[in-house]
Amino acid sequence: MEVIFISGIFMSFFIVVLLLTKKQKALTDKILATLIAVIGFHLLGYNFYQLGYWHLYPHLIGTTVPLPLLYGPLLYLYTRYSIRIDHKLLRKDYLHFAPAIAAYLYLSKFFFFYTAEEKRLVDLEKIADFGVFKIVLMVIILISGLSYSILSYRLTISHKQKISNYFSYREGINLNWLRYCILSIGLVFLSATFVFILQDAFGVQFPVNMDYISYLIVIGFIFYIGYFGIKHENIFTNNPQTVDTGEEKYTMAEKYKNSGIKNDVASKLFEKLLKIMDHEKPYLEPKLSLATLAGQLEISPNQLSQVINQEAKVNFYDFVNKYRVEEFIRQSQKNNNYSILALALDSGFNSKSSFNTIFKKQKGLTPSEYLTSEVQNDREP
Repeated sequence: MEVIFISGIFMSFFIVVLLLTKKQKALTDKILATLIAVIGFHLLGYNFYQLGYWHLYPHLIGTTVPLPLLYGPLLYLYTRYSIRIDHKLLRKDYLHFAPAIAAYLYLSKFFFFYTAEEKRLVDLEKIADFGVFKIVLMVIILISGLSYSILSYRLTISHKQKISNYFSYREGINLNWLRYCILSIGLVFLSATFVFILQDAFGVQFPVNMDYISYLIVIGFIFYIGYFGIKHENIFTNNPQTVDTGEEKYTMAEKYKNSGIKNDVASKLFEKLLKIMDHEKPYLEPKLSLATLAGQLEISPNQLSQVINQEAKVNFYDFVNKYRVEEFIRQSQKNNNYSILALALDSGFNSKSSFNTIFKKQKGLTPSEYLTSEVQNDREP
């Protein structure tokens, strides 16, 4: 178990160094580095406690106890600024750290005025006022963690809906990986809540140390972040195709949110759009955006979104990818010597996984199943 903890602690600070030494750091890099550092110090403190160092060095007692109050706020701010283009935190964002600051202020008398022996007694929960404080702090930590996990998850859902309305692709701009991270942290706080209720309210004694399970999930979270950071460059490098571009498009759409168009005008614009799609084939551009296509029609992104939603009854993402699927089918009928992936890329898709997902959603079959059925139909008399 100690090896696992040491590995998690080492990985935490390794990622922090990686983030803080990169060139042209973004605000999200700094927030993520802070979150990982907080987790790293928390793991380090718990490992010291398990090894008995708090008893040997009592001035360490309590130094990391309020740190979980920072998990939720930092995760929320990281999620929020992953879908925005701001370069610094807003003043009101610092209010999210108020509970952690208040906890440290309350503990300041303990840090600076208690003797080493008194601190050992607190560690053994023999001083009543800190026993109550421990329970209150635990309740606040659990409420904070669960609340911020829900808020963060809702942000990713909102972002997913936005990119479907403004982009024809999701690779590099979706936050699926972050959604899994939020769920893992939420699972930690949810399981800790049940354990806390069962132990303190009902006196249930578990055969294993439940803290270990929670910390193991946190360590898994650290390794996942590390893996994602190495594999996906958009965390550690500035990528012009990531969320910054998306936020710019959202801002453009919001600018025209009151510029609705009449039904007859929408129908004419839709006819014009269909001609452009059929003759100019803009969908062959893998990273086609709503703003780019709106520019070809000489209307605002919001107006184009209205036209597509109203006339085609689908969002921009599904509208464009329907053309790509049909283009793939046409290409496969003319060029059956090419691989499925090559034909998909030539049709405007930019990854095999997204192509397979979209194709099956629209046709109900995988690409290979569909092509096989087409061949069989051709052979039938």
